[in-house]
Amino acid sequence: MSDKHGLLAGPIDETLTRMTIPMVFGLLAILMFNLVDTFFISLLGTHALAAISFTFPITFAVTSITMGLGAGLSTSVARLLGQNKSHAAASMTAHGLLLAVLLIVIMVSLGYFTIDPLFKLLGADETLLPLIREYMVIWYPTIPLLVIPMVGNASLRASGDTKTPAKIMVVAGVINGILDPLLIFGYGPFPELGIQGAAIASAISWAAALACSLYMLTIKEKLLSWPSLLSLPDDWRAILSIGTPAALSNVLTPISSAVLMWLLASQGAVSVAAYGAAQRVESLMLIVMMALTSALTPMMAQNFGAGNPERAFQTLFRAIRFSLMFQFLMFIAMVPLSHPIAVMFSQEAGVQEKLWHYLLIVPLCYGLQGA
Repeated sequence: MSDKHGLLAGPIDETLTRMTIPMVFGLLAILMFNLVDTFFISLLGTHALAAISFTFPITFAVTSITMGLGAGLSTSVARLLGQNKSHAAASMTAHGLLLAVLLIVIMVSLGYFTIDPLFKLLGADETLLPLIREYMVIWYPTIPLLVIPMVGNASLRASGDTKTPAKIMVVAGVINGILDPLLIFGYGPFPELGIQGAAIASAISWAAALACSLYMLTIKEKLLSWPSLLSLPDDWRAILSIGTPAALSNVLTPISSAVLMWLLASQGAVSVAAYGAAQRVESLMLIVMMALTSALTPMMAQNFGAGNPERAFQTLFRAIRFSLMFQFLMFIAMVPLSHPIAVMFSQEAGVQEKLWHYLLIVPLCYGLQGA
């Protein structure tokens, strides 16, 4: 396999930088889904913002599992590419997509029929449940539209190509940003759908990302072939051996968020709304670390596959050092910015104050989280 992206022989810092920068813009577009949704929904009032905040642990849990499977697939495909086994890598991609869709369909089927009891367990009261239900009855059936491009893009990154997945995510983010206000508030010929409009806008943008991802995998990069029943069990085991612990570690974050949401629910909608907004801002502040991880995984995996573990670990330690330094600078920057950001995300003084306190304190630990 030609090392056209420099993963096996290029300068480590330069290669990581070149792969990370496009992913920053791509992940920024994806995170803008939540931020844009939060901003426009906040204009509907505190109850609407609290309702969407209750959905965050569930939606993040599903996407976290998808990211874990994507990590397992990216690592497996990158190892095969490092061993110059491109046909096996294309088959692995197909099997990874099948596995992701199967698992997510099972999860969302369970979630769809347990909306009320699940969110009551999280602490949502009877005034918020109708709003939560409006959002989730759209979100659950359409989330596979996001899962397929998320996992497919992981396979593209395994080859060292981070620009294409970033472009796909930017396209989806732009579509969501345009449709959100139109469908939420009913501008022009569009119906006024409120919180449900945000879910529909996301679903349409996910469908566009799905089409772009499948085109790149099958036509441009030749990284997707027909599934093979003979190699499918072995490929699923390879993906899950890495994807399962990755998914479980990712899921710890929404689990902790759910516990905190349950505790905050006793303090009322103001606390829940502030915490939900804080989670979305926090995702934005960790975007460089998420982008670096997306670049780090295929670079390490290809070097392991090529029998060069020393270069793989050298890459890892340089990334950890960067995380500690960069996120500390982010904390310093947030000291003067925390209050203006809090004002931007809510018109209610109580929500602003709680959000400001969160953004002033928690970012101090982001460097450790990145490491």
